[in-house]
Amino acid sequence: MATPIFNASCSFSSSKVIDCKSYAGLRSPASKVRIASLPIAAIHRRSLVVRASESNGQAKKLGRSDAECEAAVVAGKAPEAPPVPPKPAAPAGTPISQPLNLNRRPRRNRASPFARAAFQETNISPANFVYPLFIHEGEEDTPIGAMPGCYRLGWRHGLVEEVAKARAVGVNSIVLFPKVPEALKNPTGDEAYNDNGLVPRTIRLLKDKYPDLVIYTDVALDPYSSDGHDGIVREDGVIMNDETVHQLCKQAVSQARAGADVVSPSDMMDGRVGAIRAALDAEGFQNVSIMSYTAKYASSFYGPFREALDSNPRFGDKKTLCGYNKFWYLLHKSYQMNPANYREALIEAREDEAEGADILLVKPGLPYLDIIRLLRDKSSLPIAAYQVSGEYSMIKAGGVLKMIDEEKVMMESLMCLRRAGADIILTYFALQAATCLCGEKR
Repeated sequence: MATPIFNASCSFSSSKVIDCKSYAGLRSPASKVRIASLPIAAIHRRSLVVRASESNGQAKKLGRSDAECEAAVVAGKAPEAPPVPPKPAAPAGTPISQPLNLNRRPRRNRASPFARAAFQETNISPANFVYPLFIHEGEEDTPIGAMPGCYRLGWRHGLVEEVAKARAVGVNSIVLFPKVPEALKNPTGDEAYNDNGLVPRTIRLLKDKYPDLVIYTDVALDPYSSDGHDGIVREDGVIMNDETVHQLCKQAVSQARAGADVVSPSDMMDGRVGAIRAALDAEGFQNVSIMSYTAKYASSFYGPFREALDSNPRFGDKKTLCGYNKFWYLLHKSYQMNPANYREALIEAREDEAEGADILLVKPGLPYLDIIRLLRDKSSLPIAAYQVSGEYSMIKAGGVLKMIDEEKVMMESLMCLRRAGADIILTYFALQAATCLCGEKR
């Protein structure tokens, strides 16, 4: 007499090895496994067939002990398992060939989404993002034409709301960039260290609302300078290094006094990291970190940012080589790095490390992956990359024109920055990317 066949059924959900905060672009939809039962006529010996399908998730137990189950197997009465699946058929016309004699087939380790996730070398999460936010004195949020989706946020209203959205998807680090009223600008950028200026007021407001928010600040004179440069411009057009550093030290101390966690000199003046470190320590701010813009290149990718801050230099566009514009171009080139240079980044990195920098930043990001990797390999300090406004706007424009898949290209570009060696990424995509990582749509 044949043992009854138990048509027990169960439902299997896919293994949850994919963390929404660690993996980009992967989903974990519930998958069902259905295996057809063997017909009774095909059973030639006493057996138990367990069939996986969509039911209560458990096969029926027979109440046997471990010893009884083992004895049945020893006696040749092992329960039946589903049959070996047939080999998938190749399409018609596929040539018949001998298998290649390969010891290694790397595709084996990426044959399924779960294998790819298990062996993924680089992960990305919202914790890796620093969200750059533009602020102004107004109450309304003003769209930035050259940066779709970005706004100059009212510091008391829109900014607080945007920070709340970012924190809701795991982004708890921001960096502030102010649009300063023209009437407050002068050649020496004195508004930069006004303790009641826009940035210090904003820091105090955010720290009162979100005490654990990590606030980075920009240390440079260009938002405050009537000349639109990162430093003080002498009448013959020379950027004055040491005098500018003096102003930057006062600016950094003012920001630290307001509650900044990380001050970020972006000016590229020589010796400014050491001077700022000494100034902070002298005022009791030993725990305030310095993220140095170590390798900031004189790039054409910064264009949309200047519109955001209304900080275009008074001598014309950065890349135009005629008349006064050529004059401005040469000034600009005198303190930011030549895009053609690679080894020079090591010189800047060694100086910044020696002067007390806590984080080394490369700007721009994607066009300078080799520099990110260089600093990663040569320094034990954390490395930051700035995915700048031009990189952001190109992806946005491509998405609007349906030339690329905006979300996929966004996530790929961020993953590439991480793969190159960036520990943190300053990106205008921070909120959008973090929302994607958490499997939600804004």
